[in-house]
Amino acid sequence: MSYIRFENLHKSFGKNEVLKDINLEIEKNQLVTLLGPSGCGKSTLLRCLAGLEDVTSGKVYLDGKDITNVNPKDRDIGMVFQQYSLFPNMTVAQNVAFGLRMKKVPKNEADEKVMKMLENVGLADKAGSYPAQLSGGQQQRAALARAIVTEPKVLLLDEPLSAIDALLRRSLQIEIRRIQREINMTAIFVTHDQDEAMVMSDVIHLMNKGKIEQSANPTDMYTKPVSKFAASFIGHYNILPAEVFGKLVGEDLCCRDVVFRPEVVEISASPTNEEGRYYWQGKIIDSLPHGNILRYAVLSGDTQIDVDVLFRSSMMFDVGQELFLAIKKENCILL
Repeated sequence: MSYIRFENLHKSFGKNEVLKDINLEIEKNQLVTLLGPSGCGKSTLLRCLAGLEDVTSGKVYLDGKDITNVNPKDRDIGMVFQQYSLFPNMTVAQNVAFGLRMKKVPKNEADEKVMKMLENVGLADKAGSYPAQLSGGQQQRAALARAIVTEPKVLLLDEPLSAIDALLRRSLQIEIRRIQREINMTAIFVTHDQDEAMVMSDVIHLMNKGKIEQSANPTDMYTKPVSKFAASFIGHYNILPAEVFGKLVGEDLCCRDVVFRPEVVEISASPTNEEGRYYWQGKIIDSLPHGNILRYAVLSGDTQIDVDVLFRSSMMFDVGQELFLAIKKENCILL
């Protein structure tokens, strides 16, 4: 039985329907990501689970219980926001202990829990510091510790890393994942960053215009998009109307769109001929390095195809060069 369940959930603000018939199940001890563009409803869904927003219709279940109308403080859910909201007049230890004080946990037990949690997040040496004395990453970890120390049934993270620089952000992604696994906590992470979702998640739920567009593990989400929106949002796909792609490769295709990754396209200066592949020609119009990847923009007819190859001298082509493209048919997704 699922640990968290949304059943026919709708949420409207006046005439604006933000969530539309959400049916979603989340298993215990998973880190699940709600991914999607701004305004798709992912934060609203999180807030409905926390009880910070009333649902218009539908049900929310946690651990087998209907919590749709339960007071937020009685839901046993921890939350970390984009703005960490640490109490500026309290030390790190006092901030982390706040929830335990509200639950009237004995002081000796609370102190022990706080120090153990600060060790977990690497802030044991900052217990006596105030928020203003911490870096952004340290404040994020303090907020995380404060949310986790009360041992909630679920931890909700609403874009907590979006205001942090890229290098620290990658480090904290790994840190959050490590802590979640060590304490076997069920967590729901909200982000619009598909790379972040790929790194952190057991399961990704991709949202679009108030609905769940696709639910899958990161590998399947990356390699098996179920719609044009999913293909355009996750990673970087070449997306061509079937009629256009069919003319390039000389075949009639019974679908609406053909999508394929830049890295599965093979390019060469001379033609090849192997079974199970599509072939066509093109001309390089641009090249752009992406770390160890070199991305070529290849013009075939009036259509641009992006092709990724490892950045090495043996695979260098010049802008303006005519070449041949090939792709295994099994690497084309027909939508």
